[in-house]
Amino acid sequence: MPTYFLAKTDPETYSIDDLQHDGKTVWDGVHNYQAINVIKTWKPGDLIFIYHSLGEAAIVGLAEVIGNPHPDANDKRGISWCAEIQYLQTYPPQQRVTLAQVKQSGQFNDFALVRQSRLSTMECPITFVNWVLDKIG
Repeated sequence: MPTYFLAKTDPETYSIDDLQHDGKTVWDGVHNYQAINVIKTWKPGDLIFIYHSLGEAAIVGLAEVIGNPHPDANDKRGISWCAEIQYLQTYPPQQRVTLAQVKQSGQFNDFALVRQSRLSTMECPITFVNWVLDKIG
């Protein structure tokens, strides 16, 4: 089973629809050291839950890592890393897993999504992955 991660994006900046349109993109612009360290662990074949952080605050789709992480050449501070990902699917609105559902479940209070609300990129525990996949159907 591949490793799953969750990557947050502001849908007004880059949405799942943008990723679907583009087919693939370089996931960049991450400035938090903890999130950067997560991106450094990505491997081709890993799966990324795409999470819209504004509006509905929900997992809206799935992408796959297709390139090895590398330093972000566009980062003026010289600390950020990025990796190429490709679009896999968009979840229909009725299948999207919201932050409210995650919190209401009470099962993931120690998960970074709940505990560190501003962290943009995180590895997902297998219990969370299975729970999400069950919800998505």
